[in-house]
Amino acid sequence: MALKTFKPYTKSTRGTVVIDKSQLWKSGPYKPLTRGQNFTGGRNNKGRITSRHIGGGSKHKYRIIDFFRKKKNIIGTIERIEYDPNRTAYIALVGYKDNEKSYILCPQGLKKGDTIESGENVDIKTGNSLQLKDIPPGTSLHNVELIPGNGGKLARSAGSSVTLSGYDGDFAILKLSSGETRKVSSLCAATIGIVSNPDQKNIKIGKAGRNRWRGKRPQTRGVAMNPVDHPHGGGEGKTSGGRSPVSPWGQSAKGLKTRRPKRSDKLIITRRKKRNK
Repeated sequence: MALKTFKPYTKSTRGTVVIDKSQLWKSGPYKPLTRGQNFTGGRNNKGRITSRHIGGGSKHKYRIIDFFRKKKNIIGTIERIEYDPNRTAYIALVGYKDNEKSYILCPQGLKKGDTIESGENVDIKTGNSLQLKDIPPGTSLHNVELIPGNGGKLARSAGSSVTLSGYDGDFAILKLSSGETRKVSSLCAATIGIVSNPDQKNIKIGKAGRNRWRGKRPQTRGVAMNPVDHPHGGGEGKTSGGRSPVSPWGQSAKGLKTRRPKRSDKLIITRRKKRNK
């Protein structure tokens, strides 16, 4: 999909860059595969704000995605490719030979009329899903399971993928886009290809109102607050905080590790790339 710009008739259109969705399905979603969503506005069951800067936004239904690829060894045909307001990637509606339908994450290069299949002894082609042990090293994958049969968890956002580097006993070695290298059971399933909509990263929203449509409320800088409200607040004139950057509750924003130890830590071979300070 190409990027779309606008003539600078207003200040917002001057800087707006969006994705041209003219090739996508132009009507509503397939109704049996949708359900309603509750929007909390960032509040918990007591009405207290637990996630800041959330509220408003356009109302939309949730599309039920088959991250498990449950239909094994049944050929499915891509009926249409749709925009999904709940995720950055596009989704594809698949019709199977037994007249069932499901939504899947649409990989890049998949078109209406293409066929896909999941299960054992399927071809290594874009959109097919099979176990890691049956995939040759060097293949780009998405929607990768971490636990066999538990549904795809890795590489589900627009333009993302992981690379199968090789095997080590009962494990497959995956190189993630973050730079992390980790082991995953070779019985886990994965889908061939890269997730669609790689131009998502080039979008420029152009105006604050578009963020409000997405349910994002304005965020006030800490240095603009009083000392009682934020650790960066206060000072004579305009100051930059006067201390190392922290969250409103004092937690360092300069790379402090907050990840708790997990049982899967032993499966991580190389940690992700370090952030530039």
